[in-house]
Amino acid sequence: MSMMREHGGGLDAAIALYGGDRGEWVDLSTGINPRPYPIPHLPPEAFTALPDLGARNALEAAARAFWMVPDEAAVLAAPGASALIANMPRLSAPARVRIAERTYNEHEAAFRAAGWDIVRAEPEGTPKAEARVVVHPNNPTGIMWSGEDEAGARALTVIDESFCDVILGNTRVPDWAARPGVVILKSLGKFWGLAGLRLGFAIGDPALIDRLAEMLGPWPVSGVAQHVGRVALEDMEWANRARQILTVEVARMDALVQARGAELIGGTALFRLYQVDDAARWQEKLARGKVWSRTFSYAPTWLRLGLPPQDRWDQFEAALA
Repeated sequence: MSMMREHGGGLDAAIALYGGDRGEWVDLSTGINPRPYPIPHLPPEAFTALPDLGARNALEAAARAFWMVPDEAAVLAAPGASALIANMPRLSAPARVRIAERTYNEHEAAFRAAGWDIVRAEPEGTPKAEARVVVHPNNPTGIMWSGEDEAGARALTVIDESFCDVILGNTRVPDWAARPGVVILKSLGKFWGLAGLRLGFAIGDPALIDRLAEMLGPWPVSGVAQHVGRVALEDMEWANRARQILTVEVARMDALVQARGAELIGGTALFRLYQVDDAARWQEKLARGKVWSRTFSYAPTWLRLGLPPQDRWDQFEAALA
């Protein structure tokens, strides 16, 4: 039996419950940058030609430079981080994988579907699990993984850094990507706000990256994604400015939400996790104002909020009032 997968989004279901149309709603249930990277001019061949090797190499070179990838590690562009997550269990024979209980649930779903056994902890004196997945920073808590609790090689270590680009200095790429058995996942959907582009990267052990490339086939990334991704990754000025803006915006959100009695308990500069008395009640209250939020079945007092677009803060404040 497959596990229940809970996600942000689901705006259609919210509309069915509370009415309105999509244009009236503010979706804060995801952690996507509401000020996305501006789409550059797209040459016609990005749509009409099969994605060529030169464009792929240019994209992967931009990724290598942006994330400070060691020469000994490999880089692979893919059609979104989700496609990579689904393929991670196939990189090693099914055995035991350590995954935290409260983290992004697609990892566990993928490993369970592939026949792996999930373990939550590795008590001292017991054999280590053959694989481990860490989300860094964790979603939804925002907790960073230092790697200090990891000693000795595993067949597979997956480090999901989908939300790490808001704090680039905390990436594990420079010190972990060249280690055997390691794959680090990146996404352009969160920090760059380009979730619909479906562009992600796997960085790490060349042997594992080669296997992933075989799984994904000859043209995994569209010509449009190759072009936009390369331009975005080469634009460090935009990235630095975006980090500054996001830091200011989340401080504004914290002030508003905590003034209504919530307690900040985690998050990143792209989403905040608050402790409230009853998350379902808060979600309903916000939904009456056409603002959608994220709750968690395993933690009924947790409420996660992304950031609203610049022109929808008034609507968010009104929904909170």
